[in-house]
Amino acid sequence: MIETRGLTAAVEALDAMAKAANVQLTSFKKVGSGLVTVIIEGDVAAVSSAIEVGRQAHIQTGGELISSNVIPRPHSELAKIL
Repeated sequence: MIETRGLTAAVEALDAMAKAANVQLTSFKKVGSGLVTVIIEGDVAAVSSAIEVGRQAHIQTGGELISSNVIPRPHSELAKIL
């Protein structure tokens, strides 16, 4: 997942991630106060690679990266929260 401040930065990151690796968009959440969280899924290597590309791509938009994280093999209960 990547969390940014600003929709444009989140869309830019998602576009770069989808082009860089075999990942799928799971969720795109507008949290409030300009925070947007993009959640992707795929195999761990693809997601790790995509997150790094997304982090770099978002910088070009001038957006603010709040956080990013890769959770390998998330517990099934976690899906209920996200």
